Amino acid sequence: MVMITRKKVCVIDGQGGGIGSAVIKKLRERFEERIEVIALGTNAIATAQMLKARANKGASGSNAIVQTVKKADIIIGPVGIIMPQAMMGEVTPLMAEAICTADAKKFLLPLTQENLEIVGVSGLPLPQLVDELLDKHLYFL
Repeated sequence: MVMITRKKVCVIDGQGGGIGSAVIKKLRERFEERIEVIALGTNAIATAQMLKARANKGASGSNAIVQTVKKADIIIGPVGIIMPQAMMGEVTPLMAEAICTADAKKFLLPLTQENLEIVGVSGLPLPQLVDELLDKHLYFL
């Protein structure tokens, strides 16, 4: 018997979980249940919102993120997830390091409330960024 394993896609978000929820809704529309979507919130509210968007499972907090990204195939989130103390301090240095050093392919959305400008980025609204993510970068799933 051949075991078919679904790709594990970790969607990471903080604060209210709006970015992660938008990503998960689009992932579900496109891939239905062909991928496993894991919602990782820097807080319980963000995780709850992403679970409502139909993630397969979810967890909250620094240790959950640090441990779970080790097993991910793909990580998606706003650019702040790799910046210690980003998202009003919700991103711990351990979380940022674990995400950056994980073997998973990372897709970072250039949305930030931090004192950061990413040169060369067009500033598209979130829905268009998520469409671009799916059309140009996740077509292979």
